[in-house]
Amino acid sequence: MEEFNTQLFDLSPTGDLVVKEGYYQYNIIDIVKKFGTPTEVFFPYILESRLRDVIDLFNAFIKILGYKGKFYYHYVMKVNQNREYVLAAIAEGAHIEVSSANELFIVKKMLEKDKFNPRIRVTCNGPKTEQYIRLIEELRSKGLIVVPVIENQEEFERLKKFKGDVGVRVDLDVKIKAHFDKKFNHFGFAEDELRKIGKIRNLSILHYHISTQTETIEGFVKPLRRAIKLYADLKKHNPGLDTINFGGGLGVPFEKNRKFYTTKNLVNQIIKNAKKECDKLEVKHPNLVSEWGSYVTAPSQITVFKVLAEKQVNGKNNLKWYFVDGSFIAHLTDTWSVLRHKWHLIPANHLNARKLQKVWLAGSTCDADDRYTAGGSYMMMPKIEEGDDLYIVAFDTGAYQGSLSNNHCLLSNPALVVCQNGEARLAQRRETPEDVAKQFGW
Repeated sequence: MEEFNTQLFDLSPTGDLVVKEGYYQYNIIDIVKKFGTPTEVFFPYILESRLRDVIDLFNAFIKILGYKGKFYYHYVMKVNQNREYVLAAIAEGAHIEVSSANELFIVKKMLEKDKFNPRIRVTCNGPKTEQYIRLIEELRSKGLIVVPVIENQEEFERLKKFKGDVGVRVDLDVKIKAHFDKKFNHFGFAEDELRKIGKIRNLSILHYHISTQTETIEGFVKPLRRAIKLYADLKKHNPGLDTINFGGGLGVPFEKNRKFYTTKNLVNQIIKNAKKECDKLEVKHPNLVSEWGSYVTAPSQITVFKVLAEKQVNGKNNLKWYFVDGSFIAHLTDTWSVLRHKWHLIPANHLNARKLQKVWLAGSTCDADDRYTAGGSYMMMPKIEEGDDLYIVAFDTGAYQGSLSNNHCLLSNPALVVCQNGEARLAQRRETPEDVAKQFGW
């Protein structure tokens, strides 16, 4: 199904997982036999398709509903900083959002190498070190449209003389149903603080971010309505304010068997409610900026592990441990750290097997938390026949896993293989023992 991004996945006559790109297809078992495991497999055309889908939907509903503002998509670099991901997003019309001086340094390198048109827009979120601000000023002086989003009073004072546009982040007083809805938010100004400040030099963007993995359409619409009321108040003192950046939060249906809202319905409601609220307040329709990172990147990658061994789960006669050659702590960090979601896991081969058994998965570190039990349930996997190899695929691993990964027990980070135009190429080799040791001074 399209909303679950499963329409591109199929199985071969021999029971191997294949991924389709038009009339091309990639056999995952052929890939891991060539490049080994654990391996991350990235499909740029999936990222590109999902990004185009977002941009096209916003532009379509803007036209259909008579909305007067424009839409801009900003690729959130923190979601996946790998070169292949960033360049694929830019190629499809994405602007950029960065959260640190080091991420902005990558933008500087791309600019110096003529990797993109200098008219690209770059917003700078996150607390600003002096190094970060100086780099913002440097790139602004070179003609790049770089907009620092002011987070606190110190940044407000420091950026009073900044010669370009600025944004300001608000901590909206609104709660929604989402996985990461926090009681206290340490980002941005309170609404009343911004109203008291009044005039902010060169203010062009009002920015907010409520949560990630937002579970309902109302979770987007409710804060947007409140933000537009604040936008209308701020615009009285800041006539150059013309944009609302509503951040990220678009959910990814990691569990493929749960009902989920569609992006089409969501975008329709965002534009419809933005127009209605602005018209009611008699205020100019703002441009809208989205930073939906996980939605675009997560489904564009899978991670493949090999099953090393099996073992009976003590106290559960009908359940087996399958040990894999990767780690949930090191390679799928969401599993135990931020607990963002359940994984959708299937075999990469023997998909037509009739002999199945209930399993839990165990990683290759010596840590008791290095496991995946499907939230205390189980997965059905093929029985391991003597002499057969079994590989397991985790879906939707394109968001955050690279930046959150680690070398627990000095495990090597996976290889990264890119599949495009019918070819599978090695983009990043698997770390060697020498690579890992060097990080720790050996």
